[in-house]
This record gives sequence, C-alpha cells and structure tokens, in this order.
Amino acid sequence: MRLGTIDATFFDIGRLDQLAQQHTPMHRLDPRAKVLTTMAFIVAVVSFPKYEVAGLVPFLVFPVMFATVGQLPLALIIRKVVVVAPFAVMVGIFNPFFDREILIRLGSIGISGGWVSFASIMLRFCLTIGMAFVLIATTSFQGVCLALLRLGLPKVLTVQLLFLYRYIFVLGDEAIRVVRARALRSFAGRGLGIRVFASVVGHLLLRTLQRAQRVHLAMLSRGFDGEMRMLRPWQVCAVDVVFVLGWWAAFAVMRMYNLPQLLGAIVERTLS
Repeated sequence: MRLGTIDATFFDIGRLDQLAQQHTPMHRLDPRAKVLTTMAFIVAVVSFPKYEVAGLVPFLVFPVMFATVGQLPLALIIRKVVVVAPFAVMVGIFNPFFDREILIRLGSIGISGGWVSFASIMLRFCLTIGMAFVLIATTSFQGVCLALLRLGLPKVLTVQLLFLYRYIFVLGDEAIRVVRARALRSFAGRGLGIRVFASVVGHLLLRTLQRAQRVHLAMLSRGFDGEMRMLRPWQVCAVDVVFVLGWWAAFAVMRMYNLPQLLGAIVERTLS
C-alpha cells in the first residue's frame, strides 16, 4: 500500500468526528434522542422478511433527511458505505445459487428468490450502515458512547468501545511511521516482499502496544478513573421528544404498510 493512500485513509477516519463539530439542528439534538431514533430505525429495517425490497425504500427518507439537514457531504457517507460493502456482498452473494425459485417476472425475464433476497440484504446493509455513519457525523463517536452509557449500557462496554475507536488512530499513526521508514529504506524494489511485510506487521504490533502503554500511563497521571464526563450536562427538551416520537410513529407506519405498493395501487386506480 502506498504511503499517500495510508495518509488519506487515516485522515478520512477522523472526518466524521470533524463533521460532528458543526452547529446544525441535527447536531443540536440530544444525543440520546438521536441514538434512540437510530436504534428504532435499525430494528424496523432488519425486521423485514428476506424477500422484501419495495417496503424498505421509504426508509431512505430518514438517513437522507438527517444528512441533508445536518449539512453532511452525502458523497463521503456513500464512499464509506461502499468501502465496507464487500462484507455484505460476501454474506448474500451465494443466495442466487441456492434459491432459484422464480418470484418475479418482468416480461420474459424471471428473477429468482435468491436475487431478490440478495437485493434485500444489500439495501438493508446500506440503510443501517449509512445511518450509523450519519449518526456519528452528527453526534461524534464519543457522544454516541456517552448516550449509550446514559441509556443504561454497562460502563465497561461503553468505555471499551470508546478506547477501541481512539486506538484506531494510534494504530494508524504507527502504521504511517512504519510504512514511511520502510519506503525510505527500499531501493529498486528491495524490501517489499512478503517476508518483509510480515516483519513489518510484527513491528507494528509491538510499537502499537508500547504506544498504548504510554498513552495509558499518561491518562492515569492526569487523573483518569474510568468515568466518562461531559463539559455540559444534557437536557432533554420538547424538540427531542417530538423528534423521537414522530420518527417512531413514522417507522411504525412504514413497517406495517407497504407504502410503494399502496401508492402504486392508488395511481393505478386513478388512471383506470
């Protein structure tokens, strides 16, 4: 991997936290309200049967609205979803080989249940993962962890989640240093083989552990006691309650009724 690619990727990891520093209506909402609404959204999306595709389409309104009002670059969110999309592809790519029963016919073309379930998996993946990125970009990862803690998630789990996220940057920083040193010592393609790469990975692990120990000692010397504190106390206001209840009701309606099918039936009845 080239050094420029690693630098760009490392910078891109923290871009969501940078976007979370904006002051838009979405950013000013209580983090607990945003987390509760996002959890309801994810539960509603994943609760659909495996062959459902049209019923999932109305749920695109929520992440798109959230990102638009929050002034988030949709291209960045889409790019991040595309990066992790291969994991979802590996989950559903074999469905067409095992489920060959024809469910939909478009003229002379028959579409098997495997392809329909694969499309449903990909759509649900894009909705849930995309909304998770949008939530972090409007709340910050630390804000999400604090919201989970205030909602009753065990402190040990939330602190570990936060540390896991923070140490990604430690690992990235050490990786940049190691790759840069390797590039400066490589001439005419020497030192770029698999054996050297394995050695680099080992050194990276050791350097990261040593760096983590120094960071932990620095935290202890500054009074870290495992508590996650906030600069300003959170207060739930009427806007937060309306936001949560309104979207919960919308998700319930979208889950119980197939809105695209109902809209198509109304248009067909009107035209006839």
